[in-house]
Amino acid sequence: MMDFNNIDVAELIPHSGKMVLLDKIISCDNNSLSAELVVRDDGLLGNDKTVPAWAGIEYMAQAVAVYAGLMAKRAGEPVRLGFLLGTRRFKSNVVEYNVGSTLTVRVEKILQDGNLGAFECRIQGVDVEVRANLNVYQPPLNNH
Repeated sequence: MMDFNNIDVAELIPHSGKMVLLDKIISCDNNSLSAELVVRDDGLLGNDKTVPAWAGIEYMAQAVAVYAGLMAKRAGEPVRLGFLLGTRRFKSNVVEYNVGSTLTVRVEKILQDGNLGAFECRIQGVDVEVRANLNVYQPPLNNH
């Protein structure tokens, strides 16, 4: 069993600084990952009081990236860049997230075919329920 408390999220995604939006990994297995974040007031995606609900797509995409990073590390491969190809079935019961609120992001692999993947994603918090499916692409390793 992996100790997720000692894993820095920033090591698993190709972002740095303020662009790393997830705070910690809660759990991960072969098909899913759960992560947590506290909505920040850094002005990057919102203002000092709220962040728009559509920013949840980035939270979800980063959770998928963390999942891919953990799977790569487990396989002894480097963490690689991935791309969000599209979002389907985005549904949110809120128009914004309150700064300071804690959100849990869960991503579950629906399908992986070569470099393409599809994930069912959910964000939950107090009075928050957001769902979407993300389609992603990860270029192959460059083996020279």
